[in-house]
Amino acid sequence: MPTVRQLLQFKPNGKQIVALTAWDFALAQILDEAGVDLILVGDSLAMVTLGYENTLPLTLDEIIHHAKAVKRGVKNALIVVDLPFLSYQISPEVAITSAGRILKETGAQAVKLEGGHPAMVATIARLVEIGIPVMGHIGLTPQSVHQLGYRQQGRDETDRERLIASAVALEAAGAFSIVLEHIPADLAQVISQKLSIPTIGIGAGIDCDGQILVTADLLGLTSRQPPFAKAYVNLREIVTQAVQDYSAEIKSIDR
Repeated sequence: MPTVRQLLQFKPNGKQIVALTAWDFALAQILDEAGVDLILVGDSLAMVTLGYENTLPLTLDEIIHHAKAVKRGVKNALIVVDLPFLSYQISPEVAITSAGRILKETGAQAVKLEGGHPAMVATIARLVEIGIPVMGHIGLTPQSVHQLGYRQQGRDETDRERLIASAVALEAAGAFSIVLEHIPADLAQVISQKLSIPTIGIGAGIDCDGQILVTADLLGLTSRQPPFAKAYVNLREIVTQAVQDYSAEIKSIDR
């Protein structure tokens, strides 16, 4: 099982980080056996698994419940868990309590927080100071959907400079890696070259130090695919056909 310290060595060794999301035991076991380096119990489970319109309704108790199931299926990968909306933004003390619960109750090795503004940087520094590994996340931050929407970030010069400064500040605060979501590829390249910690891209081009996708998108399970997510198979179609075949077979039984 790679530790946070071992993951930090991927970048100087030129090794790409392979990361995916998981939300239950069965999927986590499959990803782990397939050799994924990092499994994120992402707050995307709010939409993929629980049927919410966005990530905001997800609670800390809900993500802990799913993270415990994921941990039971994993023997090798590093497990990182998202802190849900309002479980860390209120104060550093609330963030410490939330992150501490995740590590204590799930067995995960790290947490992920969205945002790179000064208050969030200070919160991450506090978490790292007491021994909680933190992954940062900038660019398109889904918990800010009502402010940013789902559009690409970092397209004008002011926003580019802001994201570069945020990435540098997150590294200085002690984040062990940063997710770069839905930003221009050339900006992701600049940020990746500036940092000594690895960047993990999602819709941010090929010059990051690793890549992550929501596994439901990779498997073609979602009804609406994000513009930057590649589906490697259409499981939605395959499962639908299998259920229809099963249904037809049962209905054809003549007793």
